[in-house]
Amino acid sequence: MSKKVRVRFAPSPTGGLHLGGVRTVLFNYLFARQHDGDFIVRIEDTDQNRFVKGAEAYIFECLQWCGLNPDESVLHGGPYVPYRQSERKEIYRQYAEQLIKDGRAYYAFDTPAELERMRDLLKTKGSSSLQYDHHVRMNMNNSLRLLPEETQQLLDAGTPYVVRIKINPDEFVPFTDMIRGEISFDTNAVDDKVLLKADGMPTYHLAVVVDDFLMKITHAFRGEEWLPSAPVHILLWQYLFGLENMPQWAHLPLILKPDGNGKLSKRDGDRLGFPVYAMDWADPVTKEITKGFKEIGFLPEAFINLLAVLGWNDGTEQEIFSMEELITKFNIEKVHKGGAKFDFEKAKWFNHEWIKKLDVSHYAERVKNIFESKGISIADDAYLKKVMELVKERCTLLPDFFTQGIFFFQAPATVDTTSIQPKWDEKKNMFFVELIKSWQLSTLWNSAELEISFKELAAANQLKTGELMLPLRIMLVGGKFGPGVFEIASAIGKESTIKRIEYTLALLQ
Repeated sequence: MSKKVRVRFAPSPTGGLHLGGVRTVLFNYLFARQHDGDFIVRIEDTDQNRFVKGAEAYIFECLQWCGLNPDESVLHGGPYVPYRQSERKEIYRQYAEQLIKDGRAYYAFDTPAELERMRDLLKTKGSSSLQYDHHVRMNMNNSLRLLPEETQQLLDAGTPYVVRIKINPDEFVPFTDMIRGEISFDTNAVDDKVLLKADGMPTYHLAVVVDDFLMKITHAFRGEEWLPSAPVHILLWQYLFGLENMPQWAHLPLILKPDGNGKLSKRDGDRLGFPVYAMDWADPVTKEITKGFKEIGFLPEAFINLLAVLGWNDGTEQEIFSMEELITKFNIEKVHKGGAKFDFEKAKWFNHEWIKKLDVSHYAERVKNIFESKGISIADDAYLKKVMELVKERCTLLPDFFTQGIFFFQAPATVDTTSIQPKWDEKKNMFFVELIKSWQLSTLWNSAELEISFKELAAANQLKTGELMLPLRIMLVGGKFGPGVFEIASAIGKESTIKRIEYTLALLQ
């Protein structure tokens, strides 16, 4: 009987949640749901120097907005508590001690000054590597060089130390990546990574292996930047738990800058004018706010969709995928090996498609908040939804509903009479005077009846309807935009329609 699929995402609470991080969550989530498995979120907070207050709560807010809710986490509980690594500190120590006992790791008492001298000496010798590895460790202050009694004296005296893995040279560490296939690492290029820090906290290398074993993780998808760490993790699995218990891994391709030159960063987003975080991130120290996709007006459905196809497709021309379709069609083996360039214009296209695809009720509350944040009180939700249906085809981001729909709630602040005046004459002026009288007497006020009466009056005055439509549009909305002009008149009502026509006619005198 095969093991139940259990996949995990292990973020560090150090700041905003980057596009690459959300995509990693998404692929883990899809794989778990596809195999009726469990999706676990574990907080990697062992690096207390990088810990940022509020970042953990922010991570879960982002996941909730994206619809990527875990089965087990610090918020949801589960059978393998605690899910915060800082609360599992003593668990890791016993495994570090076991590695030392088995000759697979060692105590290192080197001070920062001693480590700096080591690097300076390597530089002087022209070494291409400044790593703490098999070339230098027998010249350093560690338990491999010291006599056992000397090591014990330092431990008894409370001398600060770290625990390092002992990497044997001239070996090869192979493994099979679910995306990249067979990979092999030369241990001569791998240093003796720190497993347990001087404060007693584990490093990522030890903690991720121990926790994945204890929490029965079967699959783990992470960014390709973690590939260089893979040999250390594989060896730890071999030394502690056996390779047969190691999860299957997939190292996801990077999300690249729009020009393809390097990994996309927050700095690139700032420079090019688009977000790289899922949601707004407020730095607790500087109070600087970094914009997120949610706040600039993305729908979560679009955000998930665009991330899913960054480096993956199902082998067809399909681009729009619902979460249900992604769960059905996702295949980790179809994830590309190469990095995927981020295109913000394409990202906005996804959002536009999802705005059109979804019923406006899915995002009406967010649009209502946008209007009210700009001082427009919405008293009738049904009317707002009607307006949203009329303008949704023209909206790429949610704030576009305000710019495209504000004239449904108030008369335009300015009217583009310069676009009317070149072809304006007394005959057209008289037409609109008559139109006002006709519409004032009208007992029916719907788009179809308004269009019929408008065209009949134009014909009676021997005027082309096309030459009158643009002036009417500008009178009602202020410019050359908006949905069907008779739909607008029908929505804003008789009184408002007539007042706007009268106002513009006065401007044209």
